[in-house]
Amino acid sequence: MRRRSRSWSHLLLNGRPYFLRLVLSQGFWPESHLAAPDSDALRREVQLVKDLGFNGVRLHQKVEDPRFLAWCDRLGLVVWAEMPAAYEFSPMTISRLTREWLEVLERDASHPCVVAWVPVNESWGVPALERSPAQQDLVRALYHLTKAVDPDRLVIGNDGWEQPVTDVITVHDYTSRGAVLRHRYGSWEALEHTLARTQPGYRVVLLPGAERADRPVLISEFGGISLDVDGSGWRGYGGVPDAEGLVRGYTDLVTALLDSPAVVGFCWTQLTDTQQERNGLLTADRSPKAPVEQIRAVTTRAAAAVPGDAITEFSYGDYTPGTTDPRE
Repeated sequence: MRRRSRSWSHLLLNGRPYFLRLVLSQGFWPESHLAAPDSDALRREVQLVKDLGFNGVRLHQKVEDPRFLAWCDRLGLVVWAEMPAAYEFSPMTISRLTREWLEVLERDASHPCVVAWVPVNESWGVPALERSPAQQDLVRALYHLTKAVDPDRLVIGNDGWEQPVTDVITVHDYTSRGAVLRHRYGSWEALEHTLARTQPGYRVVLLPGAERADRPVLISEFGGISLDVDGSGWRGYGGVPDAEGLVRGYTDLVTALLDSPAVVGFCWTQLTDTQQERNGLLTADRSPKAPVEQIRAVTTRAAAAVPGDAITEFSYGDYTPGTTDPRE
């Protein structure tokens, strides 16, 4: 993989528009918490993501093991790398966050799989971001610091909402119906209205002064459907009683975004169950909750925003889960 850039509301990979099909990964393991139980588990994790049809992961609230990034390099997954959130905004937060973020950039910049840096997520650690000039200055400073260190990669100052500066406009939208996603993002006109008027999650997307210009738009969190067989578990953003319901819900929501000509990708919440969050496509021990081939068939459908995805020398129908994609 080579460096990637942004042009005309598309994300480019090796000079060509590339539709991102990401899945949120928190890298939690029930037997060992944030450390993988062994090195083989990291390779299996990357392969599972590929088997489900995704072409990338959005690492969430964790600086991941470099061995995981190495497998993404080798097997072909793009990565959005995110800094864990601070607890509160303070001079100590500014000092530690800046120092540790520089260490992350230095350690992981050599991994070609990393396509985007995310220093802040959902205004965590900067809770008054919408109204605080000091907190806005911190996010802007982290953005520009990151661009100074690594000018070739994308930087998202504050993922999800309240963005004072960003290369990609990202939106977190946990509506439970595909029809609502189509209403909000199904056309260029709908998208512009949503960015200007609608507030998914009751949060403004772009703060005053943030440039819209030709910046691409990606729905960087959505879905979150929980498989709740007996009706007694954590339902989060909505629950279904069986695997068939999970596939139907996944199909409804993902297809709504794939059919949009105006968004350049999505990130499904999430890959695995994580502690009380029982909305993974996989259980915490990495067992699929629905047939992998059914999820993959939906994930890999052609995207209206990048119709060239449908024209390839390699057919996904020839791909066997558990093997490396021949194109990589």
